[in-house]
Amino acid sequence: MTGPKNLQSKASVVRETWGRRANQLLFFSSVTNETFPTIGLNTTEGRQHLTAKTVQAFRYIYHHHLDDAEWFMKADDDTYVIMENLRHFLSQKNTSEPVYFGYRFKPFVKQGYNSGGAGYVLSREALRRFGKQGTDPKLCEQDGGDEDVHFGQCMQNLGVRITNSTDSDGHTLFHPFHPETHFFGTYPRRINFYAFRKARKGFEGISKHAISFHYVSPTLMRLLELYLYHIRPYAN
Repeated sequence: MTGPKNLQSKASVVRETWGRRANQLLFFSSVTNETFPTIGLNTTEGRQHLTAKTVQAFRYIYHHHLDDAEWFMKADDDTYVIMENLRHFLSQKNTSEPVYFGYRFKPFVKQGYNSGGAGYVLSREALRRFGKQGTDPKLCEQDGGDEDVHFGQCMQNLGVRITNSTDSDGHTLFHPFHPETHFFGTYPRRINFYAFRKARKGFEGISKHAISFHYVSPTLMRLLELYLYHIRPYAN
C-alpha cells in the first residue's frame, strides 16, 4: 500500500529491497501511475480511508490474481518483510483453510485482529471468502475507522480464523514497530492494552526467523539489506 507522494521516497525503496524477492509485487495507490506502476483504487488518500483502500485492493486481487498464488500479504510502504522467513513459515500452513496471520492485537474484535502495519497474510481460502462476501456492509466495513480493526472484524464475520503467528519458542514473527523498539522494549504505553501476548524485549522480543517490521524508514530498509544479505561472518 502506498500513495502518490510516497512513490519515490518509500515505494521505490521497497521495490529495490525486499520487494525484489516477492513472487509478485503489486503497488496499490489512490490513483493509477502507469510509469511506476501503481494500481489506482479511486479512493481518497488519508488514514481515515485506509479501510477502503485495503478492501478494494483485496477485491482487485480476488478478481485478477486468486489463482496466481497460495498466500496474499498486505504491507505498507514502511513495512520491511524478510521473504525467506515468510515462505518458511507459510510452508507449514494449509492455504485451503480460512486463516490469516500477523501480529495479533486483542481489543475490539472477539478473536482479535492483526496489525495493519506489521503486515498480514491471507490464505487463498480467506481471500476467496472475502471476494464472495466482502462487499456486504453487514459483514465488512467498506471505509472509515481503523483499517486493521475493520478488516479483522470482516475476517471474523466471514469465518476466517486468526491463528498463532509466533515461532516454536513463542517469539513474535510479525512486528508492528521497527527492530529497535522490539529489541530495547521502548514500546508506546498502549501496547499493554493492544498486544494479545505480552510484549517482550531483547532476544525474547524478536524471533530469529522474524518476518516483518513496521515504521521502517527508507534508510533503515537499505541498512537491513546490508545486514541481512551482504555482511557475513567469515567461516573457517
